[in-house]
Amino acid sequence: MAESSLKKTDGKNFTAANIGKWKELDNYTFTHSNLPAGFPGKLFLKKELGLTGMEVSLNKMLPGEGMPFYHTHQANEELYVFLKGKGQFQIDGEVIDVKEGTVIRVAPDGIRAWRNNSSEELYFIVIQAKADSLSGENISDGKGTGAPVNWTES
Repeated sequence: MAESSLKKTDGKNFTAANIGKWKELDNYTFTHSNLPAGFPGKLFLKKELGLTGMEVSLNKMLPGEGMPFYHTHQANEELYVFLKGKGQFQIDGEVIDVKEGTVIRVAPDGIRAWRNNSSEELYFIVIQAKADSLSGENISDGKGTGAPVNWTES
């Protein structure tokens, strides 16, 4: 299944989609011209949802799989949010055990790779954004509209 096959709903100020069940994430395959093979279980959302300030990928890694090369970023920091399973993450030569609930921020220059060294599937989300691009505290960016919340029954 290609990334462009997502069924989306677009509104004036939103885009919504359903990727399906997490266990079926390997129906999506990420391909890149610089890589010899595709990565099943990886879905980038920037293009799909029209993201303008971040990139988000949804990831499923099978037992015994791992990132096949170290990499860094030019400008983006990354946040890894581990949802299910177990594995290991390596940053600048330091190994961190990861499992459900582990979150890791990596600066652009951090040399990173990860692997699933367990017998279960590893699920995680990666969020990329330009390092040092947020100003102030994130809570100060939100503002109330004054309108009461009204849910219509469906």
